[in-house]
Amino acid sequence: MLRWTIIFIIIAIIAGILGFGGIASGAESIARILFYIFLILFVLSLVSRLFRR
Repeated sequence: MLRWTIIFIIIAIIAGILGFGGIASGAESIARILFYIFLILFVLSLVSRLFRR
């Protein structure tokens, strides 16, 4: 999931440089959502490992 976040950030940067504002903002918002989902799942996996031990 972190890989998809990085891909969408790269797409947003390239689209922003080329002047495609709508595509850049869309890719940036998708990347932000995926990053937050990744963080939540990462924290949940850490907490679940602590409770298993």
